[in-house]
Amino acid sequence: MKPTKIQTLLGISSCALMLASAQAWGATNPKSATPMPVIQEPQNPPAQTSPDQMPNPDASKTTTFTGTVVKDGEQYVLRDSSGSVYKLDDSSRAQAFEGKTVKVTGRLDSQSKMIHVDSIQALAS
Repeated sequence: MKPTKIQTLLGISSCALMLASAQAWGATNPKSATPMPVIQEPQNPPAQTSPDQMPNPDASKTTTFTGTVVKDGEQYVLRDSSGSVYKLDDSSRAQAFEGKTVKVTGRLDSQSKMIHVDSIQALAS
């Protein structure tokens, strides 16, 4: 064989080998050569927190309240001089002070208007 025919034959066989390898790896598939589109969900704006869902910064501060312990249904509450009513989380402790003017120390949950009682002391009338 002539050298040009040998070179042509080697070239063709090399190309055939490369094509077979490429098909085995899937590189000649035009569908796999194009990137898949990414479908994105519509983005919602961040949820706004309503005032009643916001963390209560007052919940960790111990405060003193004065008023009269009164029974409201099954629960004891504190009514202050302005007429505001606060629930007391420990009704069993408050029961002994029903009808009396007291000083309550605790943490106020302003969302539920509940005082988490640390102590209750009767005041001199």
